[in-house]
Amino acid sequence: MKTRLAHRLVASVGMAGAFASAMLLAGPASAQDSRLSLAERVARLEQQAQNQDKGGIGLVNQVQALQSQLQQQQGQIEELQHQLQVLDDKSKAQYVDLDSRLGRLEGGAAAGTKAAPAAAGTAAGAAAGGPAQAAGSAAGASGTAAGTTPAPTPATADEQSAYDTAFNALRGGDYAAASRGFRDFIQQHPDSALAPNAWYWLGESYYVTTNYSVALEAFKRLLTQFPQSEKAPDALLKVGYTQYELKQVDAAKATLQDVLKKYPGSKAASLAQERLNRIQLQSAQSAN
Repeated sequence: MKTRLAHRLVASVGMAGAFASAMLLAGPASAQDSRLSLAERVARLEQQAQNQDKGGIGLVNQVQALQSQLQQQQGQIEELQHQLQVLDDKSKAQYVDLDSRLGRLEGGAAAGTKAAPAAAGTAAGAAAGGPAQAAGSAAGASGTAAGTTPAPTPATADEQSAYDTAFNALRGGDYAAASRGFRDFIQQHPDSALAPNAWYWLGESYYVTTNYSVALEAFKRLLTQFPQSEKAPDALLKVGYTQYELKQVDAAKATLQDVLKKYPGSKAASLAQERLNRIQLQSAQSAN
């Protein structure tokens, strides 16, 4: 009996030892599993951080690329602005050159106008020389009148002063004052010898300020009322220019061709041909 109890006791102790051993072995394994799980979590977090860093670098690269494109576009804009400035300066230089040449021509015309009293004195002298001489002079004058259009009445001192005031305003760049001055001159002296010039420069004062519709009307009024004026070629040229600015391309081309036909060899014809070439080139570029 005692022997049997002893065997049972030994077996119980052995089982307890085995259980304890198993618990000891299981404990480190469970702790190891926990450590491995934590390491994986840390690795996962590190991977996420790296991904975020890569995303941030990508955004920085995109921003830098956009900045580079913006700088390129700014450079292109500055180049275009420079080209526009060059064209604007060239146009102004051409206008000033034309203005100065026309001014010199007008100065010569004014000198001729001032010489008119001398011609009148000569006529008076012819009349004083005797009836026959006076009759001969009158006959010659009537023959001239029959063959050509009578010369316009020379401008008076008041007319010349009013015209010069408006013209000087135009030269000085005060286009508003110039247009007012030429309008007033035309209203007060519609039949003056300077009226064609006043119509022309009135149109110029509007053309320079891009008021093309009113400029076109002024140039056409000159051509209608004074078709034989020295300003007619330039006025017809400016009609073509103005029509082009108003997007009336076909009408502009027809007008410029008309300048070539009516005034061959003139400066106006040369400018008309130059503008026609430019229009043709622009049309070809647009087609491509």
